[in-house]
Amino acid sequence: MVSAALKTDAEIFSGLGLIPSDPQWDNFARAWNDANMGQYFVNTVLITGGSIALVVMSAAMIGYALGRYSFPGKRIILVAYIATVFVPEGYTVIPIFDLVNTLGLAESLLGVTLAVSGGANVIVVLLFAGFFNQLPKELEEAAVIDGAGFVRVFWKVMLPLAKPVIATAIILQFMQAWNAYLLPLVLTLSRPELRTLSVGMTAFQGQYFNDWSGMAAAATISLVPIIVVFVFLQRYFVDAVAGAVKQ
Repeated sequence: MVSAALKTDAEIFSGLGLIPSDPQWDNFARAWNDANMGQYFVNTVLITGGSIALVVMSAAMIGYALGRYSFPGKRIILVAYIATVFVPEGYTVIPIFDLVNTLGLAESLLGVTLAVSGGANVIVVLLFAGFFNQLPKELEEAAVIDGAGFVRVFWKVMLPLAKPVIATAIILQFMQAWNAYLLPLVLTLSRPELRTLSVGMTAFQGQYFNDWSGMAAAATISLVPIIVVFVFLQRYFVDAVAGAVKQ
């Protein structure tokens, strides 16, 4: 992909060599400016950042309730929750669009952010539930003796201990939101300036011609942030996954 981003379209199809004969750095400038990828990049950052905050907090609270407490119907809730994994995303587009439109948030970055954040996030919730479940009860008991209530125990005691799971949740939601295509496409059809990077890349596709070098440059720009985030959070990601496997 990086090699194609530094070639002309003719050179891309002339052979399989990875080293460009004459690197075309202007492909990146053309993708950033002419194809409006700069604006799409900002939109994607805002949508992804907002969705990460919403998903991490909601998943942590759901996981805390499921992992630390027993209540009537818990098993049914878990089974129904896990079953949502088998629901194709395409089936949920119409109800999500209708809900966002009813809230008066259609054709806005906030509406796209809520739509992207509205999934069940089953894996993240189960990671939080497994982590909170294995913490000793003495932590809660000590906090309660000191006068902490339910919210304070969760916010001040339990959540700070879940840094590995939080990092994993950030990585997973970052990838999901950053690469989201169907929902942002539907919600920004009438307002192209609100497109995300994945949707904006369709600008390089025409009816009779595709700008492959420009598309590769745009894809490279889109991929760099995911690599950077994973490099910084990979240690926590591995710790969280290892802990989940032990459980």
